[in-house]
Amino acid sequence: MDLDARYRFENYVVGSANRLAVSAARAVAQAPGATFNPLFIYSGSGLGKTHLLLAIGHLAHQLQPELNVAYTTVDELVDELNASVASSAMEALKERYENVGVLLLDDVQFLAGRRETQSEILRLFNGLQRSGKQIVLTSDRPPAEIADLDDRLITRFSGGLVVDVGAPDYETRAAILRLKSDEREAEFAPGVLDELARIPFGNVRELQGALNRLIACQTLGEGAVTPQNVRVLLGERVEAAAVGAGSSGRGGAGGGGEFSSFIDDMSVVVAQQIDPWRIRLLETLSYWRDLGFATAAIERVLESTVEPDVDSVLRQYEGAVTRLQALAHEAHAFDPVLAASALFHDPERVGEAELAVARLLGAAEPPPGPSPEFTRAEFEVGPSNQLAVHAADTVIEEPGKKYNPLFIHGAAGVGKTHLLHAMGNELIALRGGATTVACLSARAFTDELIAALREGTIERWRARYRVVDVLILDDVHECAGTERTQEELFHIFNALYAGGRQIVLAADRAPKAIDGLEERLRSRFEGGLVVEMQAPDHVLRERLYARALAAAEQRHDRALVDYLAARAVASVTDIEATVQRLVQASAVVGVPLTASFARKELEGRMAAPVAARSGNGHVADPLFLDEEKVVWDWPDISGRAIEEFR
Repeated sequence: MDLDARYRFENYVVGSANRLAVSAARAVAQAPGATFNPLFIYSGSGLGKTHLLLAIGHLAHQLQPELNVAYTTVDELVDELNASVASSAMEALKERYENVGVLLLDDVQFLAGRRETQSEILRLFNGLQRSGKQIVLTSDRPPAEIADLDDRLITRFSGGLVVDVGAPDYETRAAILRLKSDEREAEFAPGVLDELARIPFGNVRELQGALNRLIACQTLGEGAVTPQNVRVLLGERVEAAAVGAGSSGRGGAGGGGEFSSFIDDMSVVVAQQIDPWRIRLLETLSYWRDLGFATAAIERVLESTVEPDVDSVLRQYEGAVTRLQALAHEAHAFDPVLAASALFHDPERVGEAELAVARLLGAAEPPPGPSPEFTRAEFEVGPSNQLAVHAADTVIEEPGKKYNPLFIHGAAGVGKTHLLHAMGNELIALRGGATTVACLSARAFTDELIAALREGTIERWRARYRVVDVLILDDVHECAGTERTQEELFHIFNALYAGGRQIVLAADRAPKAIDGLEERLRSRFEGGLVVEMQAPDHVLRERLYARALAAAEQRHDRALVDYLAARAVASVTDIEATVQRLVQASAVVGVPLTASFARKELEGRMAAPVAARSGNGHVADPLFLDEEKVVWDWPDISGRAIEEFR
């Protein structure tokens, strides 16, 4: 079992909207297969379905360590099925799932339209139920509302207990905020968390994202957070929460008190005595030990005073051995020494072996890194980008800890790309190159995916990104409308986040404003810190103009910088273009670049440079003559008039 240790019942806040779901989940974890089989949990994105699903797995494994608990998403299961069909290994896949005692299947709504996959899952479902194995499913809607779902699956999904998780009420939101604040060791003035809890956020991820912003404002130099300015600091998030609350139709499940008490009082009697069980285990232990495999898992079962389900123990152990053998075969092509190591001979280290193979595949063709031309030292800071830069510096110091993901948005040219690449370079430099940083645009990410699909190297491509320490993805808005890219990004995001690795994203607008972005990605992007970079303010414009003029080797005085900085611009790119224009113009006429020259060039006060001649017949230089002193050389007026009125 390889489940994210952060998601347990101990840190799942229970309220009126989720009490029934939590009680049912606990009952299932305490007695897998004995009650509510299957258990079907549904809710909108970000309300804790996956947390509850993984909590069931942790508690079930804690109570019965020998139990084989498997967690997967529908998309991952589909990939497994496709790979098994392609490699003629369907029987091996079926055997592996037959060994599962508790199957946790996430995101069932993505079965819609996949008729062939539905048939395979129906067979798997029937086999597990006949064997008394527990099945728990989650979806963003009840079974009957999943479009194009086989009626037989709808019947089976609805045959146990179907329960929903509603949006958290005020008390639940307040409890969640206190829990998350304690986890982050963040302290606020009295009343701040209560005021934040009064905002009707539609899901827990949005609530956590709002808390992250308040923490950022308080710790990154934005001033004290008080109950009176909470809504001002959150700005658009409060507005979005109000809209989301108004459109939400699902309420909390009430009246769960008696049911919860009933579940808590339940007791379970398991395990039947099987006389020859020790003999069978000893025979298996001897066989695999002779082949060089570690047998500690079987030895612990032999020491137990409770007689186990030997068939289940052996299936689980041998399934792990089969997986290790396949991984060792993959590793051998890259590193024969590693493939022969003890890592691939210990069934309790399958997770480590999978990660090692993924790293080998990723190292064979590492992902693109940050461009070395962008450095943190050269990134100028002003009030318009200060919060984003402070958040970036915090991520550099402690990647994966405070702001994960970090989502930076702003108009084109305000410096997002520079900041992203600078972060990547700092993360690598501060750790002596030990940190693997993938830094690329969403368009490049999509192009790589298309190439991998075309060349049949999709697994190797996935491995490149699932093993990085930091993923920095620019222009995420370009993923909108790309189904396969968003699907792959969703799984990579989950893998990195579950491993505590940092994710940094940038776009030209906030996540909620990106049309065509899947809700499951949107809610994850908003679950960290969302911060905006605005057009350069006056302070920042002064610094940027001074730097750009120095880079162009131009002598400049304070008056020139003051004049330029007083002009509003939309982006850093505009500043660079303005300096380039002035430098070229001053070079053409051979005069120094001064505030007066810049004013004439930028405000259009010069006479038009066409046929303007001085009194001596030479072309007049408007840069040296006042406009009133320029004498224009007109053609013969009488002839012109005749021509015009003829």
